[in-house]
Order: sequence, then C-alpha cells, then structure tokens
Amino acid sequence: KVAEQRKNDLVMYLAHDIRTPLTSVIGYLSFLSEAPDMPVEQRAKYVNITLEKAYRLEKMVDEFFEIARYNLQEIRLKKEPIDLYYMLVQIIDELTPVLAARGNHVALQADENLTAYGDPDRLARVFNNVLKNAAAYSFANTQIDLCAKSNGGFVTVTCKNQGKTIPPEKLAAIFEKFYRLDESRATNTGGAGLGLAIAKEIVELHGGTISAASENNTVTFTIALPLDPPPA
Repeated sequence: KVAEQRKNDLVMYLAHDIRTPLTSVIGYLSFLSEAPDMPVEQRAKYVNITLEKAYRLEKMVDEFFEIARYNLQEIRLKKEPIDLYYMLVQIIDELTPVLAARGNHVALQADENLTAYGDPDRLARVFNNVLKNAAAYSFANTQIDLCAKSNGGFVTVTCKNQGKTIPPEKLAAIFEKFYRLDESRATNTGGAGLGLAIAKEIVELHGGTISAASENNTVTFTIALPLDPPPA
C-alpha cells in the first residue's frame, strides 16, 4: 500500500511538473511552423529557447526514473572503502559549469587521505544532491564551503552556502519528499524536490545522519558517516 501511494505521488508530480516546459516547447514549435518567413535571427532565438526547454524536460525525465528506482525498490548498498577526498573533488569538477554560470564556486577543505566506508555510487549521489541544492539556493557570486574531516568513529562533511535564511518551520520539512523551498527557483532549475529526501534515505542506510541549519543568510548541511565497517 505504501509503495502504491509512492507510485501515485510520482505520477501526479510528473504530470504537474512536466506540463510547463512541454507547453513552452509546443508553443515555440508552433511559432516556427506557422511563420516560415520568420527572420533568421528570430528563428534562431526560438530554436535555442525550444532546445533549452527540451533539455530541461530530458533532465526531469532522467531524474524521475532515478526517483522511481529509489522509491519503488529497496536500496541495496554495496559497501567498500572510499577515497572520500577524491570523490568530493570529482563532484565539484562536475558541477563547476553550473556554479560558474552564477559566479559561484566551491572551496574544499579536506585531508587528501580522508576515507570513508560505504556504497560509492550512492554516497556520490548524496554529495551531488547536497551541492546541487547549495548551488540552486546560493546568492550569486558567493562561495560554497565544503569541509570534510574525521571525527571520532565518523567522517563529517559540512556544506555551507550563502543564501536566504530558511525559517524553522521550513527547515523541519526540508528532507521530506516533494518539498521545495522556492517554487519559482525550483521551476527554473527543473528540480523535483526529492534530492534531499533521497540523500537522507541513503545516509541513514549507511548508519549515518544528515541535518540542516540556517541563520544569518547562511545554510549548512552536515553529514556524518561511519569511518569503518561495523565489527563482524
């Protein structure tokens, strides 16, 4: 019954969120079809806008396939020792074009020998989702601070960005499925409001924790993961 409800939620959300970019694609293609004598510059402009909307649709569909996998199937972890420093560097490199578009960048502070224990693919998804969230809600031309260090039997990763302070009532719901802080910002980025919920599920399956705090126009996510495998 729970799985069926999750499936229904996904279908409803997909139908709602895809409607806007799809309507735009149809609209611009209609302009192009109905005006064969349209000036070259205007035609090129409409083609570029249509492509942008189509790419956004593609991203959304890809994201929903991933969400369906997480929500309708049990997540099975394949744990192993992880070079955490290298993983974070790779993720930052992948997101650099997105960050640079708004003048943002990530400053990483971590020991090059820092390791963790877990499923590398799933944990990469966690850090990717958290950094994408920071990128989406950061003020333009600001730095995102990413810090990773060992702390007792855990490795702690904090991601701090400069953005609008999140009120306590919204902060409490930030890891809920389908929750989005800013509808207009989420619409522009094509986010589905499930990235942080997925991150929380994966972190907790690893025996770790994830939390969020916000004050004075900053938002900080803290992730704690076991350093070593549990004793046999």
